[in-house]
Amino acid sequence: MNYMIKKTRLLAILSIISIIPTLLIWTPFFLKLKSFWNIPLPQNGMATLVANYDGPLYIIVAKSLYNPEIIKSLVSFPLSVQYYPAHFPLFPFLIKPFAILLGFPYSMLFVTLLSSIFATYFFYKLARDYFKYKDALLLTLVFSIFPARWLIVRSVGSPEPLFIGAIITSVYFFKKKKIFLAALFGAICQLTKSPGILLFVSYFLYLAVPNIKKITLEGSKKYLTKKNILKYISLILIPLALISVFFFYKLTTGDFLAYFHSGDNIHLLFPPFQIFNYSAPWVGTFWLEEVIFIYLLGFIGLEKLISKKDYLLAWFVGIFFLSTLFVSHRDIIRYSLPMIPFLLIGYGDVITRKEFRFAMLIIIIPIYLFSLAYISQNTMPISDWAPLL
Repeated sequence: MNYMIKKTRLLAILSIISIIPTLLIWTPFFLKLKSFWNIPLPQNGMATLVANYDGPLYIIVAKSLYNPEIIKSLVSFPLSVQYYPAHFPLFPFLIKPFAILLGFPYSMLFVTLLSSIFATYFFYKLARDYFKYKDALLLTLVFSIFPARWLIVRSVGSPEPLFIGAIITSVYFFKKKKIFLAALFGAICQLTKSPGILLFVSYFLYLAVPNIKKITLEGSKKYLTKKNILKYISLILIPLALISVFFFYKLTTGDFLAYFHSGDNIHLLFPPFQIFNYSAPWVGTFWLEEVIFIYLLGFIGLEKLISKKDYLLAWFVGIFFLSTLFVSHRDIIRYSLPMIPFLLIGYGDVITRKEFRFAMLIIIIPIYLFSLAYISQNTMPISDWAPLL
């Protein structure tokens, strides 16, 4: 009984940690404040949150299930019907049942809120494997608001909390050697966003690379045993989840490769560092110096994980970090978000210091102000809300 009380209390604490920052972001929009801290705010209420990219597009997917004819009847966005398969199905599928009671816009925010609690809970569980209770809780508090881009996607309609929560949970269970659960949540991750396949690549390399030399010298029979294969075979659920998405696209759009035909949505370009090409379509500015600091912090965090011999987390961060070097998109921090939970673990010895706590008390203010400003300006122009309700 005491165990259940403790678990319930912990879940309540972590839920509060997750929800309160989001509610604080929602409040100025809900109250329709004209400005906050001299930052002008739109007067559209909660519609501003719902209209943030790419929320309305996921609502369209939830209502149409990618059916081109239904999409045409719902929207007047200047986007082709081929564009919508760029948005993977699990997040909109979860929006649909709750929409019966809440309507699609608020159902989307509700699913994002629940997903954020899910991500926060398993981040704490992972952090607890590395730190004592108070330090793990402090790391979770930091995770709930940092970076600001993470707080933003947790406060609008977004698949990122579900995606990142599933990654954290999968890695947590993998570390516990509960491989089937790791595979199951890896599949959930893959059904949510296309970069989920990088989790499978990370697991594969983590398992394969240390044994390559041994297999070369001693042969594969010792390592590729029936026992080892059966132990890890469930990880195939992750690429199977990706294939299932493509089969679903075949059923709904008639195109198995609809994701790759959805237009300009794959922002990986060669050579690396194309984000500094200010003329690129999804960059459009030369004000990019902060990107260097993102790369720097990512690389140092990766080095910290390697130095601690935490190779599972290091492989995931390394694969994702490498992929971000080829991303040509102004919103590079959003592409980097899946690394953040593990980088926070890597920087844990710094974050748990008293100096960092004082710094966060100051940084909370610009995080909040930036979030309000960003959300107020990052909206799709929607003249008629009726088809989205």
